[in-house]
Amino acid sequence: MQALIDVILPVFLVIGFGYVAAWRGWFTQGSVDGLMQFVQNFAIPCLLFTAIARLDLDRHFDWRLLSSFYAGALAGFLLGLFGARVLFGRDWEDAVAIGFCCLFSNSVLLGLPITERAYGADALDANYAIIALHSPFCYGLGISAMEITRARGRAGPAMLGRVLKAMFSNALILGVAAGFAVNLSGLTLPSALDQGLDLMVRAALPAALFGLGGVMVRYRPEGDLRIVLYVCLVALVAHPLITRGLGAALALPTEALRSAVLTAAMAPGVNTYIFANMYGRARRVAATSVLAATALSILSVWMWLGHLP
Repeated sequence: MQALIDVILPVFLVIGFGYVAAWRGWFTQGSVDGLMQFVQNFAIPCLLFTAIARLDLDRHFDWRLLSSFYAGALAGFLLGLFGARVLFGRDWEDAVAIGFCCLFSNSVLLGLPITERAYGADALDANYAIIALHSPFCYGLGISAMEITRARGRAGPAMLGRVLKAMFSNALILGVAAGFAVNLSGLTLPSALDQGLDLMVRAALPAALFGLGGVMVRYRPEGDLRIVLYVCLVALVAHPLITRGLGAALALPTEALRSAVLTAAMAPGVNTYIFANMYGRARRVAATSVLAATALSILSVWMWLGHLP
């Protein structure tokens, strides 16, 4: 119960403040869009840039960490894809979009603040190692699967170009790439620039949580209830369970195991709806899954915190 009160509820209260403010009209949807544009295009990329630039790559890019998390993510995608097709009779393009809902955990807006509150800021290095590959892996897999499906199984250079264009027009990926460039080159940032980036970083997570609440006002829990519950089961239970089992089997250190399982246990991110909307497929399932899974994750994250060492 203490974990629920001290770790989880403060994060979801900030989301709730944003939801109520937007719902009551105290914070307009135009303001929400502006805030999220600031968060996604500037503040979070600065956060990821500074984190990767300062990260000890040899220490924290542990193959056991990445294998445990991304094997669980891939399993989640396949469970979503084939579950949507076989169990619910959706066509293959819808099934890819639903698989993406089971693949893309909200690793930044929820994963970072919850892990920090649970285990402290020093526990985030493993989170950053996961996040560094998260968008490239998820978008690369999702876009490739959708384009191959649309091309009826025929892939070619044009598909590769679309995948790369979608990935490298993403500000989060650009922030990660710039962080790697600074880290690997050994460059030292000027003190004024470093301090300015730290100011941006301090604004990132509170603004992101508040804005996430405002965005959720647009989503309505309507229709497709069975498949939405299936997405929640895969995202909140199957992915972290697989990650937990693999991490234990590979003797992943406790600190890294916590970060991997908690990140895997996060609800689908808003990017799942963006992906569905980009292709015009399973948009209602994606929107409702984001809302339902985020609400349910209050309890599921509490459960995972109680079972982690």
